[in-house]
This record gives sequence, structure tokens and C-alpha cells, in this order.
Amino acid sequence: QVQLVESGGGLVQAGGSLRLSCAASGRTFGSYAVGWFRQAPGKEREFVAAISWASGITNYADSVRGRFTISRDNAKTTVNLEMSSLKLDDTAVYYCAARRYGSINSRPSEYDYWGQGTQVTVSS
Repeated sequence: QVQLVESGGGLVQAGGSLRLSCAASGRTFGSYAVGWFRQAPGKEREFVAAISWASGITNYADSVRGRFTISRDNAKTTVNLEMSSLKLDDTAVYYCAARRYGSINSRPSEYDYWGQGTQVTVSS
């Protein structure tokens, strides 16, 4: 069983930056794919970004491409999400998820493990 723990959320002004981290307890990410998703009040959970731990291949939602960067930290066995030029629409609970088999994927149903989420609030 893999437990995921997110950290780094908080309150930031529009145009600012935040860094989220996702750590796995119980094992390393190994050959997993790791994704970040977000859910705003009253909306469905949506894909933000994903990375293959083994290959480093990444994918982004169009809404964050060029502003967010997902990366892996081999030494700390964490996956990070660097968020810059934040907008009011980026306000949401951000979740880290891990997928045991297969390549990176944008569908939440394809992921096996989920963290508890971390709140990101962008203010004007």
C-alpha cells in the first residue's frame, strides 16, 4: 500500500508562485506514473500534470501549460509541482495521485492511490 502526502499549499496573490510536493510512504515511486489533479468547489476533479517516474516524460493540461512544471526529485523521492503566474481560477484543492501500471494518464479513474489534498487559494 502506498500512502501519498502532499505539502506546500497555501494562500498566494494572483501572479505569484507556489511549490507543491508529493511524497510516498511505504515505498518509492519506482515505475509508477504520478499525477497532480485539482478540484474546485462545485466542479469535477480535473487533470493538471503528470510524470512518469521511470522515463521522466511529462504531460500538462492546456490550462496550466507554460505556467506549471512537474518534476521528480530522485534524492527525496518526491514529485514536485512548481506553479507560477497563478490565476484566480487556479484556486482548488490539489491532489497527488499514483498509477502503478501504464504510462501517464489524464483520467482520475486510472490512478490507484491518492493523497488527502492540499488547498491552494489565489487571491486578487
